Order: sequence, then structure tokens, then C-alpha cells
Amino acid sequence: MDNMINLTIDGVQVSVPAGSTVLEAARQANIHIPTLCYLKDVNQIGACRVCVVDVGARALQAACVYPVSEGMVVKTNTPAVRKARKTVVELLLSVHDRKCLSCTRNNNCELQDLCRDLGIEDDNRFAGAVNHYDVDDASPSIVRDNNKCVLCRRCVAACHNLQNVGVIGPVRRGFATAIESPWKLKLAQTSCVGCGQCIVACPVGALKEKDSIKAVDALLEGPKHVVVQPAPAVRAALGEEFGLPMGTPVTGKMVAALRRLGFDKVFDVDFGADLTILEEGTELVQRLTNGGVLPMITSCSPGWVKYCETYNSDFIPNLSSCKSPHEMLGAVIKSYYAEKAGLDPHDLAVVSIMPCTAKKGEAKRPELSNGDLADVDEVLTTRELARMIRRAGIDFANLPDEDFDSLLGESTGAGVIFGATGGVMEAALRFAYEVVTGKELKEVEFHAVRGLQGVKEAEIDLDGKKLNVAVAHGTGNAQKLLDSVRNGEKKYEFIEVMCCPGGCVTGGGQPIVKSDIRATVNVSAVRAKALYTEDEGKARRKSQDNEELKVLYKEYLGEIGGEKAHHLLHTHYVARDKYENM
Repeated sequence: MDNMINLTIDGVQVSVPAGSTVLEAARQANIHIPTLCYLKDVNQIGACRVCVVDVGARALQAACVYPVSEGMVVKTNTPAVRKARKTVVELLLSVHDRKCLSCTRNNNCELQDLCRDLGIEDDNRFAGAVNHYDVDDASPSIVRDNNKCVLCRRCVAACHNLQNVGVIGPVRRGFATAIESPWKLKLAQTSCVGCGQCIVACPVGALKEKDSIKAVDALLEGPKHVVVQPAPAVRAALGEEFGLPMGTPVTGKMVAALRRLGFDKVFDVDFGADLTILEEGTELVQRLTNGGVLPMITSCSPGWVKYCETYNSDFIPNLSSCKSPHEMLGAVIKSYYAEKAGLDPHDLAVVSIMPCTAKKGEAKRPELSNGDLADVDEVLTTRELARMIRRAGIDFANLPDEDFDSLLGESTGAGVIFGATGGVMEAALRFAYEVVTGKELKEVEFHAVRGLQGVKEAEIDLDGKKLNVAVAHGTGNAQKLLDSVRNGEKKYEFIEVMCCPGGCVTGGGQPIVKSDIRATVNVSAVRAKALYTEDEGKARRKSQDNEELKVLYKEYLGEIGGEKAHHLLHTHYVARDKYENM
């Protein structure tokens, strides 16, 4: 083939496209080169020097950034290469807080893996001066501990390049270098949206979610009736924490584990997703027919909502007024369910299991409450739930499948796919088609809005009426989309935005996948497939066909989009100055 480069790596003949790096060529040949700062498509800067190789130059070169050339001979495993790598990691360890047993990344830490693979013993031969940092735990979503930071800058690249937020970066120089926010601000004082993509990018334990396990344990030990509700994306990833293959749906085992942890009722956020579609779809139709603000933009992702409020406040009127699914369901639990169960809402507590760290901050928004009652009391990430299951000694992989509790546990395929980028849009279209046309939708799958392109757009035919829609995932892509709308380049009626690249399946609270696996596996696609598979297996695949939902409206809410539903299920937004806390 034209534009192919031939080289030799450790005696193996390799042919790769021009422009490839030595690391890419080695991986194609199944030759392992260790990395630390490298994160495919996110961070390729050659900073840590763990991936050095011998290319015949005067000095060893970083394989992650060094380009291949015709006839190049690469050696990845010479004594000099091994010594250089080992020395680099030992120097990192000399200033690293090595409290591994108490670290959330213990046994899932790329620095630990390097120590094992390079034969490094804990003799600390470069012991000397060490910087000490205060732990920043002021954010409701993210804890930052620079004592464990290895200065790889992967978090910086995720925040700047993927999310277009840029509230962290390297400051000072030399031995004093640290990853911080400007002017030594805490994350809570910046315009951080709480998405947690910095956490899933971090190779060590320098970033983690704000712990809510102790608060949930206290609820379970107390007198309150505690209801738990897991999000759609959780069931597509939780199994990874217990050795199951990536993309294994574990809905039934998840429900069984939650019951064994002591929750009184296990309801499903998928029910809340179906509820959201009825309210949001109705809002869209009303805006289309009554001259409302267009394009209407989804409001399910709290990281995106905060990004919009902070960086694009002129689009606040475009946001759907609907609460996110778990907040809707929390409000219903503390009203409808409390009434049906004969409980005082003040004696109820709602715990959400989310793939998202931003949901922790969302639950604390004063707008998401009914008087003195917050819709949701505590939020656990998928990772935190896994820790609770392990600490309880539950054999997750061998649990029998169990069903959600009735009343608020039924869901359709439309609710399930909320966890994938394009899923909210597709679910809404399954509803809007029947409302607009008055006809039954036979083919429920809208493949035009699926996939992992940063921005997807489609023209949907609603029986002769055209609906122009767009889908963006990752706030960096969302910004590009909003700019195109703002300058008049694009015109849509409906837009879905998810804060995290790939959607909720790769949210900031999901199981962390190491960089070498992320380099070869499309994590978003594999996890999303689990949701689409569950959707295909559902007897009902349109939100409007949810029988328990019909009962909720008949017995309690009344008209879809009506006064009672609007009071309980809708909210408002606040323009934020990104410098207001500085």
C-alpha cells in the first residue's frame, strides 16, 4: 500500500501508515511498551519518559511521540531501556504518597502496575525532599490530592481538550510543579462542571469522587425508609468491577445486590427516564406548535447544564425545563410513593446510583427540591456501589437475577438507552412521532442519531413534517455545536447534549479503564451495546407504553405537562459567572 512505513521492532517486521508513532507501531505488532502520561486521543506529550525506546539515536526517545521512518530499527527491551524506565518510576515514587492500601485506586493503579512490571521494590533509594499538599475536598463532586499526583497531565488534557473547561493546569516550575487551579483556588471556587473526566483520565489516586458511602451507610443504619434507584448506564458497567467482561448487562444482579445491602425498595431510574420523555417530548411538541424557544436542548446531564449556565447562558431559555430522570423519580418517590405507602416524606430517604460525579452536585441544587425536601438525598457512583458490595462480602458474579420493585420499577427500552449518546434523542423521537402524527410507530430504532461522532445531525421525517435534530457528547463538542447555532450556520429544532464523551456509559463515576485497554477497546461502544441489547429485549420500547407510568398519571399527576406535573417534575436554571467565586 502507498504511504506505508516499514520498520523493525525487536526483530519483528512491521508496516504501519505514515505518521504513526513508534508506540502505535509496537502495539500493532503486539509488542508491549509501558506508558504513564499517554492516553490515546487525549494526551500524547512524551512527558513522563516511561515509554522510552532505542531508535538508534544519541539518546533514548519517547515512543508515544516519536514518528516512525522507513527502515527504522527499534529496540524496546535493552538493559539501558529497562534501567531508564525503572529510574524514572523510582524518581516518581520518591515524591509519591504511597499509602496504597487506603487508596481508592489500589489494585487498579497504573503506577502500581509499572512497579510490578519493572521489578521495583519499596526501598525508596531516591528518598529526599517531598512536597506536601492540602487535599482539596471542597467540591461536592471531586476530591483532588496532589500528594499522589505524578504530573502526567492526563487530567489537564481531559479538562482542556475534551471538555473545553480548562480549570486545572501545571503551575510553577521544576520540583515545585503542581497541577492546580488558577491562583490556588479550590475546584469548588472555579467553573468546574463536576463531570469527573479528570478522574477517569488519572492513572493513580490523585483524583477521586467525593465519598458518599459513609452518609449512605448512616441512612441504612437509621430509622428512615431508604429507597435506591440506579441509572441506566450503571447496569452496563458495574460487572466490570467484579471480573465480568466489559459490556455485560448486570441488571438483575445489581438489583439483588442492592437488596442485600439493606435498601427497603429498589426502583429504577429507567422509569424516571420514561417519565422524562413524556414530559420533555410534550414540551418539545408544545414549543414546535406554539412558537416556543427553539432549538430545545435536553437537560438530563447536570455537567452540561452547569456548562451551559456558565459558558453559554444565552442558551438557558433553550434548555428543557425538565428535571433529570433521577431527580424526577426522587420527587415522585417523596410524593406519590410516600402517599401510596402511607409514609411521611420526611421519613423517606432517596439514594441514586449514578455513572456521574456531577450528579452529586446536582442533588444539592436548591431548585431540585419540594419545600424543605430535596428530591434526592445522596448520590453514589458506580465505583462507590462496587466498593459497598465488596465490603459487604457479596459474591456479585454469582447472584441470582432479581426484578425491580413494582409501582416505580417498570421501564421500556426507551428508558434504557438514555445512558448512551443519542439515547435521549432516540427515546424522545419514539414518543414525538406518535404525538405529532397520531400514528403508531412501527420501526422504533432511529439509527441516524446513534454512533460516536462528536456531533451528529439528522433530518427526521414525522410523516411529512421535518424535524432537524443534532446530538453532541462532551462539552467540547457541545461548544462547537452551540457556536454553529449562535452564528446562524446551523438550524435545529431539537438538540441532545451529554456532558461526557460517549454519554453516561463513560461518565466520571464509571469503572476506570486503564490506558492500555482504552488504546485498543472502544469503551463507549462496548458499554452502549449492552444498553441497546437490553432495549431490543424489552417487551415495550416506547416510553408512552409504560403501564406503571400510565397509572402514575391517572392516579396522581393528571395531564402530561399539566400543572401538577410541572410543579413536581420541572425546574429552572441560573446564569453563572465563571469568576464569581474568585
